[in-house]
Amino acid sequence: MPVKLAPFYPIVPDIGWLERIVQLGVKLVQLRIKDATRGAIVDQTRRALDVTKAHGCQLVLNDYWDVAIETGADFIHLGQEDLQAADLVALRKAGIRVGVSTHDETELETALLVYPDYVALGPIYRTKLKIMPWAPQGLERLKLWRSKIGALPLVAIGGLTPDRATGAADAGADSLAVITDFVTASDPDARIREWLKWAADRRS
Repeated sequence: MPVKLAPFYPIVPDIGWLERIVQLGVKLVQLRIKDATRGAIVDQTRRALDVTKAHGCQLVLNDYWDVAIETGADFIHLGQEDLQAADLVALRKAGIRVGVSTHDETELETALLVYPDYVALGPIYRTKLKIMPWAPQGLERLKLWRSKIGALPLVAIGGLTPDRATGAADAGADSLAVITDFVTASDPDARIREWLKWAADRRS
């Protein structure tokens, strides 16, 4: 049975951001730590699990599949390179669900071979967070992915804003992964609340 993902899926760079937004009502969050020691990653993941469990929120850890197993994260999110290196058998044995990034049809085929719990497609729109080697995918590509993966949950990422949210959801995305829109907002908490209202309206 496919997993159920919250419509709003914020991605945060550290435990400070995670603690800040989960208490606002976020129900699905990804911890994407860059340039830290393994010990620091384990520590932040354990703290993140304490926070998310206390608030009924699911935690997705980015990249560090071995830390996900060690700490008992709910999900691991893997890029295509990480997918090749991860011990998928060990992850499944530990009961950790797997999400996989895709950017073209070849990557989608690769992702589907490992029976992921969700597939992510991006960037849907141009993103300011980092230079992407891929052109914006657009809503038509989202619709194509929806037709190709059936009932498997589909995550859209890249350049998403509350104004663009309904369009992405109507095109087939079950969950919208968001970073820049709230991290760079003048009032991040207010922006998170705006996203949460959209998500609540979407569910109803």
